[in-house]
Amino acid sequence: MFLKNLSLINYKNFESKNLEFDSKINCFVGDNGVGKTNILDAIYHLSFGKSYFNPVASQNIKHGEDFFVIEGLFEKENREEKIVCSLKRNTKKIIKRNGKAYERFADHIGLLPLVIISPADRDLIVEGSDVRRKFVDGVISQSDKSYLQALINYNKVLSQRNALLKYFAVNHTFDANTLEVYNEQLREYGTEIFEKRKQFLDIFIPIFKAQYKAITGNTEVVNLSYESKLLNESFSELFQKNLDKDRALQYTSVGIHKDDLRFSIMDYPIKKFGSQGQQKSFLIALKFAQFYFMQKLSKTTPVLILDDIFDKLDENRVSQIITLVNNENFGQIFVSDTHAERTESIVKDIHQTYKIFKL
Repeated sequence: MFLKNLSLINYKNFESKNLEFDSKINCFVGDNGVGKTNILDAIYHLSFGKSYFNPVASQNIKHGEDFFVIEGLFEKENREEKIVCSLKRNTKKIIKRNGKAYERFADHIGLLPLVIISPADRDLIVEGSDVRRKFVDGVISQSDKSYLQALINYNKVLSQRNALLKYFAVNHTFDANTLEVYNEQLREYGTEIFEKRKQFLDIFIPIFKAQYKAITGNTEVVNLSYESKLLNESFSELFQKNLDKDRALQYTSVGIHKDDLRFSIMDYPIKKFGSQGQQKSFLIALKFAQFYFMQKLSKTTPVLILDDIFDKLDENRVSQIITLVNNENFGQIFVSDTHAERTESIVKDIHQTYKIFKL
């Protein structure tokens, strides 16, 4: 699968832009602020129906304009897929596949598998558990529609249960039977999500460790582990034990929406004990593992986006990454960099066709 061309109208800093791509490697070079990352984000937008960097959809419209349009023509399994994503201020976003608008955006997820590696990924290490959960959920959802639907249903019921707890507090009342209706639904959807997260990590963690070793070429022991109260207690036990706490807080304090991943190096948290280079290698390994996992399940080679990843990496790690992507497992790759000479010397080592776009 690859993206043949991209058209932007009023997207971020671009009034109008049309680009024809190479089926293998495409590099965007130029100073900071010229829009390299915005082009990469537009490609991500076509795959996921949203921006990777700015979740507020209207803020992706060019200043002073009322709408944006992103149009991409992909080739997948010897047929063309035309995807159009558009938004007009104060209206709902529209995503069309070959001229037909989706009724549910969730139906689009997984059609065009894509992996992005960006400096923004550092949030996976330094921010809260919600960022790491979104990563896991995003990887699984691209290849498992039932998981995505269970997640949507769980979050809907969670919101309803929280509203009920707030109602109880405001009205100084309590109805255990009504609360149990929501508990049962959360149990059903949450158990499916929990089991699939465990199954996913059983497969994913060995791939991740192998990728880290390949990138660094050394013997640092890294790990990621699943942290969930459901590993030790059932939903019913957790709800019962935390009932008074939930009523006092007026929201649901336990469940799969509180799960986390623990990132470690030599058995210590990488957030505190990993160097900048180790953290960056950890994140790249995480995303390469995502690439291979998705490739195996979707039987389609995902598009790979490398946004400014060669910055702050030593020459040895850069060469290790180039060696990894210089094989038949990788398809189309998009790269951004501020150093044109560095980019050209890197892509020449990959021995694939390429295009360089100077912005």
